[in-house]
Amino acid sequence: MKSQDIGLLFKLISLHKQEAGPAVDNINKSWPMDWQDWDSELDDEHLGAKSSQTAPSEYLASRYTARSLEESLGISKSQINLSLNRCLDIGLIRTDRKTGLPRTNTRALIEFIVYGIKYVFPTKPGSLTRGIATAFAAPVLNEKLFTAGELILVWPYARGNTKGQTLEPLFKSTPYAVKRDPEMYAMLALTDAIRVGKPREANLAADFLNKRLSLN
Repeated sequence: MKSQDIGLLFKLISLHKQEAGPAVDNINKSWPMDWQDWDSELDDEHLGAKSSQTAPSEYLASRYTARSLEESLGISKSQINLSLNRCLDIGLIRTDRKTGLPRTNTRALIEFIVYGIKYVFPTKPGSLTRGIATAFAAPVLNEKLFTAGELILVWPYARGNTKGQTLEPLFKSTPYAVKRDPEMYAMLALTDAIRVGKPREANLAADFLNKRLSLN
């Protein structure tokens, strides 16, 4: 298993949630509507969202193609396909019987994140840098958990607005992916809190993540 597989699994959850209707509620839960921890870029004018003139079922299926996932995650199509196959093989992805679309096995995923991710993909705070706030400093946890130290944690990103200790993201294109999907941002930030938090903090972050992974 590779760390980018976690990003793909979170993306599939986010897409599944969006099938139920507009993602506005998810955005509001992930960060305030006027909050942004990075400078706008010209290439962000189009964040991968596409209007469709095709049938709803065709448009829905198109969002799960390797090409569409590449555009939203910043991971190459070949790596997307490899991740899909790995996760299918180990039971972290199942195929929807009605639609044929890949679905994340959320129960298995939360079990792995809570009990195994800090050992399989360990990390620790590094030097000071500029980036995008994660873990306890991200909007999904800000003011809900106390940090383990005085400095906040950030994913290194040249256009980020926050200065703090470096925390290497699970996969290289994380800053690219989270700018395009606030639900992804929330899930990845909570995962970081589990990876680096003390037991009490990690347990609280796990509770928040477990609720977010629910499709109800």
